[in-house]
Parts: sequence; C-alpha cells; structure tokens
Amino acid sequence: MTTLEQAARLALQCLDLTSLNDGDTRSDIEALCRRAQTAHGSVAAVCVWPRFVAQARSLLPQTIKVAAVADFPDGELNVARALADIEAIAQAGGDEVDVVLPYKALIAGEGSEVAEFLSEVRHASRPLTLKVIIESGELKTPELIAEATRLALMAGADFVKTSTGKTPVSATLEAAAVMLHEIQASGLANAGFKASGGIRTVADAAAYIELAAAKLGADAVQPGRFRFGASGLLNDIEAQLSGQSAAASTGSY
Repeated sequence: MTTLEQAARLALQCLDLTSLNDGDTRSDIEALCRRAQTAHGSVAAVCVWPRFVAQARSLLPQTIKVAAVADFPDGELNVARALADIEAIAQAGGDEVDVVLPYKALIAGEGSEVAEFLSEVRHASRPLTLKVIIESGELKTPELIAEATRLALMAGADFVKTSTGKTPVSATLEAAAVMLHEIQASGLANAGFKASGGIRTVADAAAYIELAAAKLGADAVQPGRFRFGASGLLNDIEAQLSGQSAAASTGSY
C-alpha cells in the first residue's frame, strides 16, 4: 500500500505542471517554471501553449521537459492544424507533444479517419514524445475509450492521456482502468499512461498510482511511463512533503 508521502514523491516526479488558460501571459509562464523546481525536487515537465515553448525551454534545466498541446482543446479532425502546432513546438525546442485525438469524429464512427490523423501526427512529431489525449469523459462508454486507446497505441503514441481538463468530465478511475487494460493487453513494454484533469490532491493521485501499479507493475510508475497532468496538484504535494495540512496550501495556476 502506498503511503501519502510516497504518493506525493512519486506524483512530483511524474507531474506535468500545466498552464493552459486562454489568457496566459509570459509572466504566468515564468511563474510556472519557477514552481516546477521545488524544495522537494523537480517535476517531470511543464505543459504550455505552443507559443510559450521557447520561453519555457530557456527558463528550465534540460532535466525538466517542455510539453505543449496540439489540436487543443476541441480535437477537430484537422490534420493541417495539428501538424502546424507540432512544427511550432519542435522548432521552438519542445520535447513533448500532447495532441487531442479527434474524439467527435470517433464518436461519429469515423475510426479510419481518426487512425489516419494519428498516423500523420506520429510521423510529424518524431522524435518528440507523443501523448494522445482521448478525452475519455466525452467518449463516455468503455467501448469507445478502449477503441480510442487502441488507435493511439497502434499509431505509435508514447502515452495515452485521459483528458484536456476543458470538458465537464475529466479523469476518472473507471476510464483509467480501461485505458491501462488496453496498454497492458497491447504488449507494448514502453507505452505510458497520463491522468489529467481534476486531480488536485495527493489522495486522488495515490488512487491512480495504485491502479497503474496493479495493471502495469510497480516499475511502470516512473516518468517514462506514467504522468499526471495538473495545475493545482503541486500545492497538495508540497503541503504533504512539508508536513503541512492540505488546507494550508492555497492558490494554483
């Protein structure tokens, strides 16, 4: 059983500290990058809009990855837009791309078109790490969540991610269980999982850590295969590791 302190340390190591507000400014990104390097250690990555990649890269050590979003947040079946985002991220020195799978097209039964989209995205994004956001809260059914996960993995995604955090339902343990099962069933030894959206406490994070360890093995719970996408989770991580109550920590990005 993972203790809260162990969960806090793991969550910090696996955290993609995120700021994807419409009104984000360069000052916001500077503050985000300062937050990424804590007294207890650094996060795995920061995740920002493509226009802030160069700034974030200049402010962070190479040990912290810079991720940015593509085809975000609506996930339209728009290859040209996704490829333009990916090119901007790569040219600015980004390390990772979080692309939204065209989930509305998948719901409409356009699985082959979604597969082609993902294939082009994977080709264009190499050698960067590719995380595919399936928007599990909009897909709703286990069958569609499983299909989206399989399509992402077959296209060569490095990670499959739950949510953008911009829809009414974000990460859930039920969706995570389906996604992790598909990763396990794929036999892909390096495929990873990212829980994103609505995870604000170490206790929340611990439940995903336990689930991932049960499905993929404890060795998989490390930044190369497991991430959290969150803005507010770092507050509770720091509170836990500082021996403070969660209530003592306020504010988020």
